[in-house]
Amino acid sequence: MTDAILQSYREVEQAMERFTLMLQEQVTTLQRSEGPESDKLVRMTHGYKAMRDSAMIYLSYAKYIAHGMPASEEMVQDELQG
Repeated sequence: MTDAILQSYREVEQAMERFTLMLQEQVTTLQRSEGPESDKLVRMTHGYKAMRDSAMIYLSYAKYIAHGMPASEEMVQDELQG
């Protein structure tokens, strides 16, 4: 696949990682300020987990597409390493 597509994928991956880290930090902040029984904390915790899990699924497929939809996962790993 082209370098531009792979670079775009890496940028999306980094942005999603940063976004989920910011959500995790917000959960930690709410734990300190709101207490463990806070409705806001519960909602934010569920939202953080949903975004983290969804991002992992999305990025997994995006990586597959960015690498030209190869026949096997090994081909993606070989390209990443090599």
